Amino acid sequence: MSKTALITGATRGIGKAIALELADQGYDIAINYRTANEELEKLKNEIETKGVQCVLVYGDVSKFEDCENIVKNVTEKLEKIDVLVNNAGITKDGLILRMKKEEFQQVIDINLTGTFNMTRNVIPYMMKQRSGRIINMASVVGITGNAGQTNYAASKAGIIGFTKSLAKEVASRNILVNAIAPGFIETDMTNVLADQVKENILNQIPLKRMGTANEVAKLVKFLSSEDSKYITGQVINVDGGMVM
Repeated sequence: MSKTALITGATRGIGKAIALELADQGYDIAINYRTANEELEKLKNEIETKGVQCVLVYGDVSKFEDCENIVKNVTEKLEKIDVLVNNAGITKDGLILRMKKEEFQQVIDINLTGTFNMTRNVIPYMMKQRSGRIINMASVVGITGNAGQTNYAASKAGIIGFTKSLAKEVASRNILVNAIAPGFIETDMTNVLADQVKENILNQIPLKRMGTANEVAKLVKFLSSEDSKYITGQVINVDGGMVM
């Protein structure tokens, strides 16, 4: 029986790369989205050409009831969830003096509360099958902090604490929980940065380049596989050596 992976926020960037990588490994894929578009259907078709099933499931991860429905839909259509990748996230950067209350709350609601909402609804299924992998997308910013990102850094630091605590709770049921902390990865978000900003970033990275979404996806592949069955509660940086 094939395995199933549910990935939140997988319509582009890192999430899309993860969906394609796991499909290559023979996983049936469930993709959660908030906004329907042509790219989503293209991604579904691309995944299905790999000989696996793909279901698209609407839902806002910041709403507990939506997450309940996402999980219910996936388990009805694909029967189980072996891997949950909590990838959905947003940024609303700004210095604290200018940051609106809503901008802080929205980032926490989607990035951190969304991770709880999805995990809380998936865990009963994994507990019952006595196996599972939960991979949470943190960030190096959650480790080091970053001026202008108090909301984002707080949400990602929260994910790190959540990951370590959950790993201790569910290890006896053979459920492994880890976090990935990407550094600067080439995505739509980084493509819009000014050249000078990019140059300043590259100067902080020993490998002198940004990472790719595929490099993050390869780590998800490893953490989803049998090769990682003695790894839990870890935060693994994918950052070219930026944070050591």
